Amino acid sequence: MTITTAQIRGARGILNWSQQDLAQRTGISATSIGSIENGQTTPRESTLTTIRKTLENGGIEFIGLDGVRLRTGDVRIFQGRSGFWDFYEDIYSTIKEDPGEILVSNADERLFEKWIDPENFSKHVTRMRTTKGVSYKILVKEGDTHLVATPDYAEYRWTPKDMFSSTVPFYVYGKKLAILLFSAEPTVILIKYGAIAEAYRNQFMGIWNNSVVPPVNAAEKK
Repeated sequence: MTITTAQIRGARGILNWSQQDLAQRTGISATSIGSIENGQTTPRESTLTTIRKTLENGGIEFIGLDGVRLRTGDVRIFQGRSGFWDFYEDIYSTIKEDPGEILVSNADERLFEKWIDPENFSKHVTRMRTTKGVSYKILVKEGDTHLVATPDYAEYRWTPKDMFSSTVPFYVYGKKLAILLFSAEPTVILIKYGAIAEAYRNQFMGIWNNSVVPPVNAAEKK
């Protein structure tokens, strides 16, 4: 499915993204995006695919040959490096409006770091630390010492090895459940449904209460 220049402009308008915002998420220069939107350049199909995928990750739905709208409904899919960062943006925007606990299960933080640019990773950690009313509970594999978050906003516990699955981590925050899949590129399935989030929250706490607090000096020295 291809998209038109009008749809690109319309999608950016709905998301309130500048050309520079789109450039940062796609890796395509803002100058090139401007040329595409103005009809000065005929982009390759692969370039349009990248732009379309990024806008869809942002919550846009393309309709026919000229329509565009904000996707509605309770399920969103984020894919690839830019989509993975959009997922973290959703965590921040959600928790900023509704502060509370963020629960992370089956976390291998090496995988998370792999798919987030260092600058963005540092940005996310900083804003989580400085947002009032926000805290993390993070379940990692027994013996894992690669613990990125600091004790001022996050707690870790070691999950018994036979109960741990690094290939399918999940997040619970606000009324949302996010299931993460790591393969050639990350995929995040985000479900906004309070009853489902609550069920996973209860499941998480059951494991949390039976997991071990890592020793004070367990974290690797970064």
